Amino acid sequence: MNGLQIPFIIRVYTLRHTCISFYSFITYYTLGGFCMETFGLERTGIINPSAVYRNLSPACLTEAALRRGEGVLSDTGALVVKTGKFTGRAPKDKFIVDTPGIHDLIAWGSVNRPITKDKFRALKDKMTAYLQNREVFIFDGFAGADKKCRKKFRVVTELASENLFIRNLLIRPSQEELLQYGDPDFTIIVTPGFKCNPTADGVHSEAAILVDYETRCILIAGTQYAGEIKKSVFSVMNFLLPREGVLPMHCSANMDPITKETAIFFGLSGTGKTTLSADPDRKLIGDDEHGWSDRGIFNFEGGCYAKCIDLDPDKEPDIYQAIRSGTLVENVILDPDTRKPNYFDHKITENTRAGYPIEYIPNAAIPGIGGIPTVVIFLTADSFGVLPPISRLSKEAAMYHFVTGFTSKVAGTEQGITEPVPTFSTLFGEPFMPLDPDIYARMLGERIEHHNTSVYLVNTGWTGGPYGIGSRMELKYTRAMITAALNGTLKKADFVHDTRFNVDIPQSCPGVPPQILNPRDTWSSPDAYDTMAKKVAKMFFDNFHEKYPHMPADIINAGPQP
Repeated sequence: MNGLQIPFIIRVYTLRHTCISFYSFITYYTLGGFCMETFGLERTGIINPSAVYRNLSPACLTEAALRRGEGVLSDTGALVVKTGKFTGRAPKDKFIVDTPGIHDLIAWGSVNRPITKDKFRALKDKMTAYLQNREVFIFDGFAGADKKCRKKFRVVTELASENLFIRNLLIRPSQEELLQYGDPDFTIIVTPGFKCNPTADGVHSEAAILVDYETRCILIAGTQYAGEIKKSVFSVMNFLLPREGVLPMHCSANMDPITKETAIFFGLSGTGKTTLSADPDRKLIGDDEHGWSDRGIFNFEGGCYAKCIDLDPDKEPDIYQAIRSGTLVENVILDPDTRKPNYFDHKITENTRAGYPIEYIPNAAIPGIGGIPTVVIFLTADSFGVLPPISRLSKEAAMYHFVTGFTSKVAGTEQGITEPVPTFSTLFGEPFMPLDPDIYARMLGERIEHHNTSVYLVNTGWTGGPYGIGSRMELKYTRAMITAALNGTLKKADFVHDTRFNVDIPQSCPGVPPQILNPRDTWSSPDAYDTMAKKVAKMFFDNFHEKYPHMPADIINAGPQP
């Protein structure tokens, strides 16, 4: 034979290509060596990879992950991996490249930490050098179901399993869209196997998440927790979209399948955001991040990243059934013989996760687009037991609670916590909201006023006393209150204004005992309620004045008053 016979990896141009086993190769003959399609990867600085795979199918990515020893299969066919040291986000390891062009746009502080351009470049050079002579996986996809607002993301991963994850979580291009994809708007390079040197690299630990808005590149090093990838996408969308007149929101959303009336749900972990938006009588638009344009709302993602801890098929049947072939599962313990998941085993972490395409949810709205929200729900789990189970907010109060993002940690859940601890997360998504909170709050207020949107604060926490004395609000009552808010029934109720918390409390709601609507009436001692309510109101007051001293007076005055 006149040529040199060498192994050649199949070029994957579109999603319709047949998956070739990763245990075999196509033979390619050439006189001078071999060529390999890189799909423009060298423009990112990644040269001499041993193989480049683009937009592989879930089956191919699962095969690759198994071949490479990245994980194992569960009894349902889901790919299960362990993420090592990092089983959740590493907020102290995230930095934004500080340049004159973006310096005045970023809300710098403990969340948005600066790093120099030189440090970014140096780390990028190290990461791209690390990828030489390694297999590289590319996923080219979209964020934003509304095509007028959509952004193109190229995600370059060291691991096949992480490529499977982001394939599930972003919006997957059609064959035609992939052929015409062109250059991405942002590139994300992910190398969990590369460990940073904090002293030399100017970062906090062996992990680093660096965002450069000017070069439109994100680096994720030293952590295998896949959530860092999707949250980085959020950080980009939340930076870009306000300039285009679109409000980005960390929320879930659903809509009536007949009327198309749309609702959005804000809430921190443990407040019931995923559970309450997953209503079998409504279509799920998305469970995590959305944009609100002048046409309506739209999901940023094409998948879901659900918590698996204590997953019960009776309580969360949709999530349970979604964990199957094509799904990536993180840190769930499997029976070594049966490979059956034990969702109740907290041995590795309580933050066990599953990433799957939204099509795995039976009542998902495809594409993830809804109308102008008629109702906004703010969810909080008040373990102090003083906030009403549901209350109506003015426009200014809505802006206040949007900025505040309140919930509370329960006593006994963490070492040293002996009583409920307030937790405030700006805009219900502080870690990935890079701009000044006033920008997002103002945009929300404008939309509420323009569209006459109803806004409610719903407490899914405690009633009749604080944690340890009172009881958790029953889910059936919370569902009844939200149903009444969504169908307009609650508007017909009589409301009483609470001067301390600056909210309007309904005095009746179908399916809900009237005595639980006013929290003071549920306490055995009204004086004890008053003391605790004053304490919680002061927590709100102090937090707001410390974090947002320059907010307009009408928003400040709309919040709780001690």
